[in-house]
Amino acid sequence: MKSVSSLMEMQALADQSRGSHRKIGFVPTMGSLHEGHLSLIRTAREQCDDVITSIFVNPAQFAPDEDYEKYPRDIQKDTVLAVDAGSDYLFIPAAADIYPPGFSTFVTMDGISAVWEGAIRPTHFRGVATVVLKLLQLTKPHMLYLGQKDVQQCVVLRRMVKELNVDVEIFVCPTIRESDGLAMSSRNVYLSLEDRKKAPILFQTLKSARERIDAGIHECASLRREMESLLGSAAGVHIDYIAIIDGETLQPLDVIDRSRQTIIALAARFGTTRLIDNVIIEPALP
Repeated sequence: MKSVSSLMEMQALADQSRGSHRKIGFVPTMGSLHEGHLSLIRTAREQCDDVITSIFVNPAQFAPDEDYEKYPRDIQKDTVLAVDAGSDYLFIPAAADIYPPGFSTFVTMDGISAVWEGAIRPTHFRGVATVVLKLLQLTKPHMLYLGQKDVQQCVVLRRMVKELNVDVEIFVCPTIRESDGLAMSSRNVYLSLEDRKKAPILFQTLKSARERIDAGIHECASLRREMESLLGSAAGVHIDYIAIIDGETLQPLDVIDRSRQTIIALAARFGTTRLIDNVIIEPALP
């Protein structure tokens, strides 16, 4: 495994792989790797000749009052994990190289980047789309691997890749969970012991909604009320949103259309820690 920090070197290595007709898989991360990240790397390893994993805590996607400075970082541990999972290259660029002095070019998207997560974190997806586009230019992959846990991010990046004609295929891998259902996240380390015990209520709420839909309940206002009641039963949990939305447009639904993909997503705060989760309801078979 080769560790790379130079932007020019990374581009040269990617050019070399492409010139040798090798299929490149790319896994972008902010480090603090866990089994969710490693599942992406392993999938890329199965499908590609060369696997590049980036570690870059992207300042552009954090608001001034968010946790950029305290975001967990452990390059030494991450390196071992990435190698064991199958990475060929670990790309660790410096923020000053990604965003040099005077940097002023950002990717902005109307509509889907301004709702749900985007409404609560207004500059978040501008930062995500900008850095991912830059990383794609540097690593030049054939395949981009993302995790379903950040489902709105997946939808936003699919739209960006399509509309900007970026030559990459996006592969979304399932959310990896702890044994009690909590979605794995680097931010889980912020949870107090008490809040960690409460946190599985997120997935329990999503599972309950999915079961109700499978039972034939498709009226979204009723489903949201039931979800609010269940999630709100955990003391001290603050709900940011519960969204029952179209899987492509992210627009809220009044009634679930089983001929289209539906996303059920939620965000809640446990003390000072904000967590997100989702389930996807695939179209019913004819």
